[in-house]
Parts: sequence; C-alpha cells; structure tokens
Amino acid sequence: MYAQHPQQQNALAQSKGSDAKYQNQALYARAGGSAAVSGAASGSYGAAPSAGNVAGTTGVHVSSNAGGQAMADGDSEALYQLMVELFSATNREQALAELSRRRDQNPDLGVALWNAYGVMTILYQEIIAIYPLLNPPALTMSVSNRVCNSLALLQLVATHEQTRMQLLKANVPQLLYPFLSTTSKVKQYDNLRLTSLGVIGALVKYDNREVISFFVVTEFLPLCLKIMDIGSELCKVVATFIFQKIIIDDGGFQYVTSNPKRLHTVLVILNNVVNQMVTMPSGRLLKSVTKCLIRLADNQEAKEKMQEGLSEHLRDSTFAHVLAEDVSYRRLIYQLLVKLT
Repeated sequence: MYAQHPQQQNALAQSKGSDAKYQNQALYARAGGSAAVSGAASGSYGAAPSAGNVAGTTGVHVSSNAGGQAMADGDSEALYQLMVELFSATNREQALAELSRRRDQNPDLGVALWNAYGVMTILYQEIIAIYPLLNPPALTMSVSNRVCNSLALLQLVATHEQTRMQLLKANVPQLLYPFLSTTSKVKQYDNLRLTSLGVIGALVKYDNREVISFFVVTEFLPLCLKIMDIGSELCKVVATFIFQKIIIDDGGFQYVTSNPKRLHTVLVILNNVVNQMVTMPSGRLLKSVTKCLIRLADNQEAKEKMQEGLSEHLRDSTFAHVLAEDVSYRRLIYQLLVKLT
C-alpha cells in the first residue's frame, strides 16, 4: 500500500468505493451514438448517458439498460472483456497493453473507460504506485511500459469531448506532475514524460480557457519549461506545443508576460531550445518555438528583449535548409522578424 498524496484525493474520489462485490461484473457503459439501445441488463453499472444528457454527469451512472450492446461489433465486445480483466491482478498488465494497442478502434472508448465502474480508480492506482520509483530512479522498462499504457488510456478520456472537463475537474492531470519533474534521461523515464505530456496536450489542444487556467494555477508551467530546456526532441516538441497553447490564451499570456523574471526565464529557455538545434535541427520544434516568439512579441517588454537578445541562429543561415524545404516555416520566421523591426 502507498500513502495518498493530497493532490490525489479529488481524482480518487471520482471512483471511490470500487469494492470486490462489483469487480468481476461486466458493468460497462454504452459509449457510442445518441440513440438509446434497449437491452435487458438489469443491475448494470457504468452506463454512459447519451449525447443529449451527458452535460454535468460525473462519476458512475446507474442504468437498467446499460446494454452489453454498448458497442455492437465483436471488437467492442473484446474491449469490454479487456476492461473486465483489469480487475484481475494476474491479467491487468496484459489487459492494459491490449487496450492501449486497440485504443483507436472505437472513438468512444474514453467514455466507456470513464463510466465503467472502478476502471478509473485502477488507472489512478497504476500511476500512483510507481511514485516511490521516481526518486531515487529505480524504474524498469517493463514497469514504465505498463504505466505508459495506463497513461495512453487516460489520454483517450482527455481527448473525448464528453469526459475531458470531468477529468480536469477531478484534478487528474496533477497526478502526472511527479513524472514530469523527473530528470533521468534513460528511455523509461523519457517515455513516461512523453506519454504524460500527451495527456496534457490532449487537454490544451481545444483552446478552452478553463483548461488553460487550470495549468496556470497548478504551476504546470515550470515543469513544461524545464522539459523544453532539457528534454528529448519529442518531449521538447510536445512541451513547446503545450506552452504555445497556454500563451495563445489571454490569461496564460498575461501570466507569462506580467512578471519580468518569469518572462526573462521563458525567453532564455526559448533561445536555448533554438541554440540546441544547431547540430540537429527539427522542423517541427523550430516552428513551435517561432510561433511562441511571435505571440510573445505582442508584449512590448518581450519585444524589446527579443530585439536585443533573439538567437542569431534565427536571423542567419543556420537553418537555411529548413527554410528551403518548408514554406510555412519561411512565413513564420518572416513574420517574426517583421514583428521585431
């Protein structure tokens, strides 16, 4: 057993009480379509509401026609069986891996996971259980893969419009912050950071002010900036995308630019990211960094700082081959340089 951190309490409360009485029952949600599917499944738990009444629904929904018909085809029935197997300590690891592998088979799997009785608690427990392995670093590749599979399923919940805000209001993203604060560069930790960033990226991509406010208030930004500075290329790409989404929002932009010390730190890190690409350029990362700089130039103080200290590699021919190959990047760098004149 492990001690429960304060930041975990809201997340765990969402599915609290998943006792053994229900663990081996197929209590899973109707996850697709807006039309009700009739079926005799009395006593079933976890039936997701239809599109018309989903607003405001949290936790476990009880219905007398949950319907093993939730997803009609054979593949969907197999997904349900895998969710049942999550309750078995023996089968859980394989079930997580298989659900993660099949996560693109049904667009509403995230809704089914959220509403299936006790499943979210299992995912939270899988995440929390490895906290003691983070510092000092003791994470094996197999354990990392297992947790990454849980995070991949969490990303499905974060992506779906019916469950995205419920996940946020349960403070679930904060469970991932310990993973983002790790500094070990070995693959198992890098995979953990990358998959955690994927969950957060799925939340911020829809430009919702409440989502951005959550990540500002919970002090995600220092973790994001650190990964932009010292992470692997893929982690840098995702972290910079997330940072870009935060500062596109007026609240996030104000947070970054209103504090001179914070603004200075952000500009230094963006310059560092550019300078680190001199030997191994990444077109995706260059575009994300440039978009961040263009947005920050809307602030007069940031604009003046960039006029004085913008990396020379963005002005000279260092990335000429990227410019030659990518018309959209040429437009971005031109927009930035014009904005700074």
